[in-house]
Amino acid sequence: MNSKEQLRDELFQVVVSLKNHVISERDSGRNCSGLYMKGEVAFQDEFIAEDAITNGEKACLTPLTLDDIRRELGDCQRCNLYQTRKNLVFGEGNQNADLVFVGEAPGEQEDLQGKPFVGRAGQLLTKIVGAMGLTRKKIYICNILKCRPPGNRNPKPDEIKTCEPFLIKQLEVINPRVICALGTFAAKTLLQTDVPISRLRGRFHSYQGIKLMPTYHPAYLLRNSGAKKQVWEDVQMIMKELQ
Repeated sequence: MNSKEQLRDELFQVVVSLKNHVISERDSGRNCSGLYMKGEVAFQDEFIAEDAITNGEKACLTPLTLDDIRRELGDCQRCNLYQTRKNLVFGEGNQNADLVFVGEAPGEQEDLQGKPFVGRAGQLLTKIVGAMGLTRKKIYICNILKCRPPGNRNPKPDEIKTCEPFLIKQLEVINPRVICALGTFAAKTLLQTDVPISRLRGRFHSYQGIKLMPTYHPAYLLRNSGAKKQVWEDVQMIMKELQ
C-alpha cells in the first residue's frame, strides 16, 4: 500500500469512528454543542467530510445557516396549522444580530405578507426598536410558531412542541447576546416555566447561556397603554447590556 492509499484508509477509519460516536451521542439523548449539519448526520467542528477522503484531503463542513433551517422547514405540514395559513412566517433580520425578539405567533398581516411583526403590534415594536437606537435590519425577529393560529387564538401545546425545534435552531445559529421574549407564550416556552409574565419581566434570565429579558407583547400594550412604562424599563436594561 502506497502512502496516499494509507492516508485515505486512515482518514476513513477516523471518519467512521467519529460518526459512530456522534450517532451514539444523538441516540442517547445527549445534546452536542457547535454542531454542523451534513445530510442526516451531525458532526462537531473538527470533523471532516467523507467525500474529501477520495482526495486524501481534509475538508471543512459549512456551518448551519438560517437559510438551511428555512429549507428544512420547507412547506411545513407538521401540524394542522398549515391547513389555514396563507404564508409561513419564518423570521427576518440580521443572522449575526446581538438582539433577537421572539414573539408568540404570526397575526393576520404577518400571515398575509409572510413577514413577522408587520401589523399594528409590529409597528409598535418597530418604534420601540427605533427608540433603542436600532433598526430592524440590525436585529432579528421571529416567533415561537411559524404559522398563524386561526382567529389569532393562543398556540396549543402540541403546536409549540412541533415548531419549537426550529426556533431553537434559529437561536443557535444567531447566538445573540440578548433575547427579548415578547409576551407570555414566548417567555414560558423559552424558560420552560409557568410563572406569569408579570413576575418574569424586569430582570434577566438565562437561556442556554444567553441573557433573556421577558417583557409584555406589543399587542398587549395596544390594549393596556399603562404597561408601556414597564416595557421601556425592560428595554433600557437590554440597551445597557448591549453597550
